[in-house]
Amino acid sequence: MTDRLTIHGLRVHGKHGVFEHERRDGQEFVIDATLELDTRWAAASDELTDAVDYGVLAQRLADVVGGEPVALIERLAQMLADVCLTDPRVAAAVVTVHKPQAPIPLPFGDVSVTIRRERA
Repeated sequence: MTDRLTIHGLRVHGKHGVFEHERRDGQEFVIDATLELDTRWAAASDELTDAVDYGVLAQRLADVVGGEPVALIERLAQMLADVCLTDPRVAAAVVTVHKPQAPIPLPFGDVSVTIRRERA
């Protein structure tokens, strides 16, 4: 059985990108993270210590996005998936990095990369 815990729409200012102005000025990134895990222990105990603390997870993800710049959102997505998988209860993570202000000279709604990583 695989349950899911999802953080959807986490908005964080970061300075990622290929272009100098992206790294200088930064922009908003939007993160979706879905953890695949068994939540039965947490459901049975009703104790936060038996659950993945999504508040702590959100802060850790935000720290990565707001931290050291990378060129590609593919790399950023991998770094965020690595954070999600640090908790041994998490079997897999699906992470989407949205870059709604990507430097595209045409009207568009969003640019995103989605990856799924499993515990090795």
